[in-house]
Formats: sequence, C-alpha cells, structure tokens
Amino acid sequence: MSRIIAGAAGGTPLSAVPGSLTRPTTDRVKEALFSRLDAFDVIAGARVLDLYAGSGSLGVESGSRGAQAVELVESDAKASAVCQRNADLLNGVLGRKAVTVHRSKVEPFLDRATPGDTWDLVFLDPPYPLEETALSAVLSKLAAHLAPSAVVVVERSSRSPEPEWPEALTRFAEKKYGETRLWFAEPYVPDAIDRDDISAVEEAETAGP
Repeated sequence: MSRIIAGAAGGTPLSAVPGSLTRPTTDRVKEALFSRLDAFDVIAGARVLDLYAGSGSLGVESGSRGAQAVELVESDAKASAVCQRNADLLNGVLGRKAVTVHRSKVEPFLDRATPGDTWDLVFLDPPYPLEETALSAVLSKLAAHLAPSAVVVVERSSRSPEPEWPEALTRFAEKKYGETRLWFAEPYVPDAIDRDDISAVEEAETAGP
C-alpha cells in the first residue's frame, strides 16, 4: 500500500486507484525523488502542480512536506475520486485546504491557466503510451507558467527516449530506478549558472535506493 513517507502526515496510508487504470510511483522511487528535491530545497512553501496525478501521491507528499499549495490534475473519474480522498486526508491533517483536485485533461487545464498561474514544482507522470510529441506539447504549454527557479520532474519508462524539451526548458539531471527514469528540467535562462551541487547530489544518491 502506498503511503505518505514524511512530513506532517508521514506514515499515513493513501488510497490507491483500483485496477490498472494508473501506474503509481513506487514508494522506493518516491523516497529517492523527494530526497533529491529536498537537496534542491524546492518543496517548502512551493506551489506544486501534479499532472496526470493518478492517486495524487506525489502532490500529496509535497503538501505533507511543507508545500504551500498543491493542485492535482486527473481526467479519469475513478482516479480523480481517489485524488480527492487523499487530498481530503492531508487537508484534514493540516487543518487547511492545501490540496485542490481538478478533474480535467492536462492540455485543456493548461490552456485555461492565466498568466498569473505559476508553479514552483511540477510533476508529470503521463501514461507510458503517451506519444513523445504529445508530451512535448504539454511541456511547451507548461513552460509559460513556471516560476524562474522552478523544477519540472518527468517520470517515464526507462526504455522511453528523453523528452523533447521545448526551448524554454533545460534538462539538468536524470536518474534511473529499475524500470523508471526521472528527468529533471528547469526554465532556460541564457548564461545562467547551472543548479548548484548537482554532482554532489548524484554522488550522494549512489548510496541510496
């Protein structure tokens, strides 16, 4: 059973999407991912967007660890209902509405976003069959709504090619965990210094999961 790993609701079990509608991120991968995000110092106070949210596990984990506001976007009715149960669970623990659920397809959701809608941390865990061109289109729409120091995390099969990043995004790291590969990107800024201590984080992870 999936759970919230750390933070205000650490150890709390999460509801799972029934059947094989989604491909949940394993606790092993989630723990490694959030260790890296903690090293980047991008969670506390962040505005988080969890696209193709499934059960909402990644977004809810962020909320438990101190994100200011979390939005879960999921189009499937059953999965969206699970997102809502998990959001209600965390909101109850925190005593405030930190997590909001949107039942919507990803591209229309981004099309409706206003110029003032920006996020500091974004998760994309699309279905593996999603074509690379479709993922690239989503990343292009997303790029206009990122804070300057935002981090974008794309989860794909380890057999999938690297995402086709739009010009507005730059990949700065990637990590493979068995059948899962995580890609990390940030807004492209000409002549910007690379995110600090990436190599140190990579070295530290060699002893991890």
